[in-house]
Amino acid sequence: MSANRPFHGIIPPLVTPLIDRDTLDIAGLESLVEHVVGGGVHGLFILGTTGEAPSLSYQLRWDLIDRVTKLVRGRVPVLVGITDTSFVESVNVAVHAAECGASAVVLATPYYFPAGQTELTGYIENIVEKLPLPLVLYNMPSLTKVWFEIETLRKLAALNQIIGIKDSSGDLAYFEQLMTLRNERPDWSIMMGPEALLPESMALGGDGGVTGGANAFPRLFVDCYDACVAGDAAKREKCTKTINDFQNVYDIGKYASRHIKATKCALSLMGICDDFMAEPFHRFLAPERARVREILESLDNSVEIKRP
Repeated sequence: MSANRPFHGIIPPLVTPLIDRDTLDIAGLESLVEHVVGGGVHGLFILGTTGEAPSLSYQLRWDLIDRVTKLVRGRVPVLVGITDTSFVESVNVAVHAAECGASAVVLATPYYFPAGQTELTGYIENIVEKLPLPLVLYNMPSLTKVWFEIETLRKLAALNQIIGIKDSSGDLAYFEQLMTLRNERPDWSIMMGPEALLPESMALGGDGGVTGGANAFPRLFVDCYDACVAGDAAKREKCTKTINDFQNVYDIGKYASRHIKATKCALSLMGICDDFMAEPFHRFLAPERARVREILESLDNSVEIKRP
């Protein structure tokens, strides 16, 4: 890893605490920000997939950006998701993020109508000219239905305003190919999304993880990252086992939204924030909530976690 890269370490994709469909859980948001920053994370990513961004009103997104940047007070970088089906709305959110003091914006491929790679290249070339902040690309093909193909990224590497990529494909072979882009852009931060793959991605040369589980257990993921950097195999394995045990919460429920539901449920059980979900989704019901509690209570006592 290089100190010249803009981002590294653990950057949680923050959940958006809500008390109803268009109102932030303000006390919960304050508690969550202090929880993760106090856990030693290296940055925050708001308005991503875990943050339910596509389901939030634009006014609420703006309110969240304003509040999070103020709560963080410059202690760590704040990255803001601007993914949208509308080019103009993506730029509008980016402008507000810059006005609030965010460090960078994050953009996945536009969704609904899948873009071809030529269309995608032109879209990125056009939008970076309008963005007031550096851009991190976000590969999330399971939801957007479009990959940032490697040859497309090789072309986009010519754009200096792009400073890295977050890969949530879960495909380690693809992640390994991303590393070849270091030939063109040694300064790019290349981050892993799926948290269970954090150690493997770092062994391939990755810079860290945008890990949803770090909402609940920031110190655990920071310790795992530090162990990977230091080459401390014993500590890395200990942290990895607990991270893998925690993954069982994501098997609760049967819909794609279960990952966010489980994360919010865990935070609710820990007394950090409300687990209300933006519609059309809903929070876990009592049986699922009880299963999440069982998993939290079963985690290794020797790792630094906050019990429900």
